[in-house]
Amino acid sequence: MKPIFSDAREALKGVVRDNQTIAAGGFGLCGIPENLILALRDSGVKGLTVVSNNAGVDNFGLGLLLQTRQIRKMISSYVGENALFEKQFLSGELELELTPQGTLAEKLRAGGAGIPAFFTRTGYGTVLAEGKTIQSFGGREYVLEESIVADLAIIKAWKADRAGNLVFRYTARNFNPACARAGRVCVAEVEELVEVGELDPHQIHLPGNYVDRILIGARYEKPIEQRTLAGKTTIKGFTPIREWQARRISQEFSDGMYANLGIGMPTLVANYIPEQINITLHAENGLLGVGPFPVEGQEDPDLINAGKQTVTWLPGAAFFDSAESFAMVRGGHIDLSVLGAMQVTATGDLANWMIPGAMVKGPGGAMDLVSGVKKIIVMMDHCAKDGSSKLMTTCTLPLTGKQVVDMVVTDLAVFSIERGRGMTLLELAPGATLEMVREKTGCPFAVTNNLKQW
Repeated sequence: MKPIFSDAREALKGVVRDNQTIAAGGFGLCGIPENLILALRDSGVKGLTVVSNNAGVDNFGLGLLLQTRQIRKMISSYVGENALFEKQFLSGELELELTPQGTLAEKLRAGGAGIPAFFTRTGYGTVLAEGKTIQSFGGREYVLEESIVADLAIIKAWKADRAGNLVFRYTARNFNPACARAGRVCVAEVEELVEVGELDPHQIHLPGNYVDRILIGARYEKPIEQRTLAGKTTIKGFTPIREWQARRISQEFSDGMYANLGIGMPTLVANYIPEQINITLHAENGLLGVGPFPVEGQEDPDLINAGKQTVTWLPGAAFFDSAESFAMVRGGHIDLSVLGAMQVTATGDLANWMIPGAMVKGPGGAMDLVSGVKKIIVMMDHCAKDGSSKLMTTCTLPLTGKQVVDMVVTDLAVFSIERGRGMTLLELAPGATLEMVREKTGCPFAVTNNLKQW
């Protein structure tokens, strides 16, 4: 039987020290070990390297450890929800190792499996692959990534038995199993403890041999990051032209597709998918078969994923962890993804994750998506706030991927991009003219013979 604790400070006693590497489970604010994070803060340990998909927010989650300057380095995929993190990084106070989301999940999973390194297509041709070994397999280039083994893993589960077998709740599974496997010592924070034999062995998500200590959590805030109801939107700057973009992109879906929608504007697309076709939406934190809207009164924090704004699921949905989620992406099992962008070139290069010296967001899952999904559509404004074109000959911002975009839908036009042949204007948005598009586009493009005007 595993040691059982009701006090988070006691659960960490003897296993935390300065300058450790700690793997912390969770995705955004979903499935994070709230009580253990508070106990880490109160322990006073410092110089920590924390491996976590996100860095919490300013006043909650890992953001609390940033407030007390206990974290020396973060290894994360997306840190865009934490202004304090961004401030500390840009001032040189905090070290950051940005890692694509799927690569981060696999580094943890592989570390726990005794695999020291692996090759992945994700990140090839970007700054995140600089200095790393590149090798060709089957005519394509792959990046060598070293796995992660942590001194300590702190994770959150729903139920545990006294042998340490764990069950996670909905999308709160996310990075928790991978972190548990990667930890030399794992402390699991749970909401409910049952006797051995009470859990159905077919329903156990993580066997007890990965768990060393169990904490019965005292209380949980489980704050919802973003909340959207059917027929309403919280997308900043929503306009009729945004609606047109979403409607137009929805025409690219076909019956039976598996699709992923990026954060922000792309989430609107789910509103306009034709009723006569059935698609299955993929959420990166571990859900396949997600519905586009929550229903009033049914929102559930354990289903929230940062920025995705989706908390309901369709019949036949499946839940899984983040490593499995990105295995689907890397393996080519997702048909289409809609992403936002800061810059796109005529050859399909994409930049959408960072402005050096000004904004630190992180690649999140975008680098994985563009390297593994069969078709990539970008939904964005045609021009930046300063009036400069976001369609250009060469990206001036760090790349998300090279020659990865297949279609761009802006507030002015629809373009296709064919590898080796460049960009072609297919359609004009309502109110746009060919002259207007030529004036506001910073790269050459061809015009189809049957140009459509909406």
